[in-house]
Amino acid sequence: MTPQELIAAVAPSTGGIGAAYYFDPATLARGKELGLDGFRFYLLGRGGVLGDVESEVIHSAFGYFHPAMVKKLWDTGREVMAPRQVAREYLACAHTFARDRLSGVEGLGAYRDAATAVIDAVDDAGYALFAGLRAEPVPADDVAGAYHQAVILRELRGCAHLVAVVAKGVPAPVAHAIKRPDAVAMFGWDEAPAVTDDARHRLDEAEALTDELLIPAYSVLDDAAAEALLDGTRSMAAALGL
Repeated sequence: MTPQELIAAVAPSTGGIGAAYYFDPATLARGKELGLDGFRFYLLGRGGVLGDVESEVIHSAFGYFHPAMVKKLWDTGREVMAPRQVAREYLACAHTFARDRLSGVEGLGAYRDAATAVIDAVDDAGYALFAGLRAEPVPADDVAGAYHQAVILRELRGCAHLVAVVAKGVPAPVAHAIKRPDAVAMFGWDEAPAVTDDARHRLDEAEALTDELLIPAYSVLDDAAAEALLDGTRSMAAALGL
């Protein structure tokens, strides 16, 4: 299996796996206990690894949300709790989610080792959210540890994709409108921006560039590790109904 084939095989499921805990009922309940609604817990939970920064920094890292929406949610959220602490609470929810939902899944230790090798091999220049998340401690147990690394792999691809979108000259709101036309309002935009055939073509090029940017990190895996990553991805996706 080539690195390109592995990336193509794991990327779609990893996106769903890594986001599965975001709005899980237990995660939402923990946010409520902390005084944060679901969207604020999500925004500060993901962005909080960057520290108590201005909302413009968070918007830059997230890319697709309307700046005014980011500012409102971020500023009111950090009045409740320091962003770094929210990020750690959010990651704790990810670990709890994994232990509740994935404890019976086999092969997570091997998946964790393979994912760790990929993550350690990444040159994180330009990947702010990935770098912040990678700096957080990984749980010692295989189940939570494997899921933690899946969350990081999801963030890695998201960061690489945003870099690729910018490199191909597609405005982030346009890219979002093409990829998720039903979520324009949810991300704070009053209406979808105009989408041209040229923008669609450039976004296709950005998708290909995203994979290309990830090849060096995934190339560190030998055949056995690549199979472990693929098997673990498939097993977690099946367990989560993805």
